[in-house]
Amino acid sequence: MITEQHKTINWGIIGLGSIANKFATDLLTIKDAKLYAVASRNQQKANAFANKYKATKAYDNYEALANDKNIDAVYIATPHALHKENTLLCLEHGIAVLCEKPFAMNIGEVHEMITKAKEKNVLLMEALWTYFLPHYQYVANLIKSETYGKLLKLEADFGFYRAFNNNSRLFNKALGGGSLLDIGIYPIFAALSTLGKPNDIIANASFFNNGADSSCHITFIYNNNITASLKSTLIEDTKTEAVFYCEKATVKINTQFHKPTTVSIFKDGKETVKDFNYNTIGYNFEAIHFNNLIRAGKTESDIMTFEFSQQLILLLDKVRNIINLEY
Repeated sequence: MITEQHKTINWGIIGLGSIANKFATDLLTIKDAKLYAVASRNQQKANAFANKYKATKAYDNYEALANDKNIDAVYIATPHALHKENTLLCLEHGIAVLCEKPFAMNIGEVHEMITKAKEKNVLLMEALWTYFLPHYQYVANLIKSETYGKLLKLEADFGFYRAFNNNSRLFNKALGGGSLLDIGIYPIFAALSTLGKPNDIIANASFFNNGADSSCHITFIYNNNITASLKSTLIEDTKTEAVFYCEKATVKINTQFHKPTTVSIFKDGKETVKDFNYNTIGYNFEAIHFNNLIRAGKTESDIMTFEFSQQLILLLDKVRNIINLEY
């Protein structure tokens, strides 16, 4: 187990799509981390990715990467439906796993992953990068400390238009495609991380011809008439903001709230904008947190806890049940 304070963490990446490219780009900005190995089902793709990001090894199968004893941590960036299988493979080999959101397809799979991590005494964390971004931490702390009084209402959306393509992972129901699991998780995360678990859920959805959800409208209902109005859609561009209506001010995470952006605070008729001066894509923050957990010998994050990941997937499961979305 790595406990040296500045020990370089050797990373592996499984699944080499667009998110893996962003993660690898930001990994290069971390001085005490190295992209050591990458794996794809295609050797040519693995070689190209390794060359681009200066990885030492390029494998044409995930099992070979999991068997590499030089790897300390693996980032899993495969389609949603493969997260459980890929995570269990790496945990079985004693490798710490940072798995892309959603953690898995349902609560049963998440339980299985967490159980294996505990059995092997190996670090496992869901890679919901937004939780680690400074602007989101800032707003979460404002809400928790009730700086502007109690939170009365939340509105959060995530939407963009994409022409339907049955061959794209984004629309492939068998891979967990559709708006809810892919982007609806972010508004739901915003509600869970600030308001907690709701007392009741109202939801409705529209669907593509292949059965994947094209849009989803969700309302979380809490005590004292507090609500969270949440939306995800793949059929229109939306502002993709998170707006927190507090007793004494309104706090808005501006467009693309899930990634590096600014925060506006509206109080007494004035708007104050806080800029966090990001100079990376934003994936470095969760990677640095994960590196520190490894060095400290931790097997669970104190921010993205197992309990939080379980609550998040349970909410996604409940919404799916309400809108009759089955995978």
